[in-house]
Amino acid sequence: MKVQTVWKQRRLDSYRGYIKIAAIGIIVIVFLLLVIFIPKLFKTTDIIADDIVIANEDTKVVVEISTGDTYGIIMENNSVPISIANDIYNKSLEYYDLVTLRAGKKLDLYYDGDTGDIIRLEYKIDSEDELIVAKDLSEAGEGNWSAIRQAIAYEVKERVVSGEVKSSMYQAALENDIDERAIIEFANAFQWSIDFAMDPRVGDIFKFAFEERYLDGEYIMPGKILAGRYVNAGENYELFYFEESEENKGYFDIDGNSVQKMFLKAPVAFKYISSGFTTGSRYVAAFNVSTGHRAIDYATPYGTPIRTVGDGTVVFAGWSSAGYGYLTSIRHNGTYTTNYAHQSRIAVGYGQKVKQGEVIGYVGSTGFSTGPHLHYEMVKNGVKINPMYEVLPPGKPILEENRERFEQTISRLIDMLE
Repeated sequence: MKVQTVWKQRRLDSYRGYIKIAAIGIIVIVFLLLVIFIPKLFKTTDIIADDIVIANEDTKVVVEISTGDTYGIIMENNSVPISIANDIYNKSLEYYDLVTLRAGKKLDLYYDGDTGDIIRLEYKIDSEDELIVAKDLSEAGEGNWSAIRQAIAYEVKERVVSGEVKSSMYQAALENDIDERAIIEFANAFQWSIDFAMDPRVGDIFKFAFEERYLDGEYIMPGKILAGRYVNAGENYELFYFEESEENKGYFDIDGNSVQKMFLKAPVAFKYISSGFTTGSRYVAAFNVSTGHRAIDYATPYGTPIRTVGDGTVVFAGWSSAGYGYLTSIRHNGTYTTNYAHQSRIAVGYGQKVKQGEVIGYVGSTGFSTGPHLHYEMVKNGVKINPMYEVLPPGKPILEENRERFEQTISRLIDMLE
């Protein structure tokens, strides 16, 4: 009996040991579960993982739009029922056609954290505006969709930069850690006053103030040029941004005259020649071996867009047997005509009305040409002249009633350039 009692006691002790081990295991498992899952149940800050953000119980999916993606494919791949996708598409049409989503951009989709249903779509249409399509979750809204196109809410900071031209203004900007997009906008603001392919000289200096745009603390892009100065061979050029009215806003000189004139200084935009120009004049006084004539040659890559320097009417667009190759001539008024020669392709037709800055063709090497370049001529009263030295009247001035406001606005901008 004693032996049996001892064995029973040993088995009981063994069972108790197993139970204790099992209990400890259960406690460990429960503890781990609490550590892992309880924070997720109560966490309200953003969690970023694999492009999915959980914020305030809603789920945000960031879709990188790839080449070949369509709106329908994106919706299907992100578990959006076709009926809902159609509702979102139809509601957005008033502001933007989602069929035209562009590769390389992002589409933000938001889902309800409880139901998993999509409740919002956001898409930045361009650098200025975004499309928002959202589901009205209120009782009065009855779950209907609404859309809006609104300005992107950037945080804007102001920055002042400067530099000295040693090889090109573009290179000077890069050496001074200036966003190349900002230097292009700076050149665009001066495009009626300076030909950045021909005018710059070693030793020229520039300084300008511009906006920097941020989203969620991250720098995105430059905004408006607020004020700028360029000293070219000792001559000072300045401009200031001012909004006289909704219809008249842009750049003015210190006297309140618009810097926009009848002609652009160059038929090729700065961004196409910014890194390739050399300092010093490249004015060509004689081009043709039989008839000397005056012109300016812009040595730019094949296919570079050519723009008309002013409003006008196309009076010739085609092949010229005089050595010009593909030639476009534009009459601006009874005084001025401009010619654009050696094009690879013409983009306008005879009799067509064109606006200043409009692309009229592309650089080539047709006709009497030894390499790709634009041969540009300006004709005044039937005589070819040097457009670099043609003095044009100042642009339209601001109204006297707005002069005090103009002077108050630019006083701060002038200080930024000092």
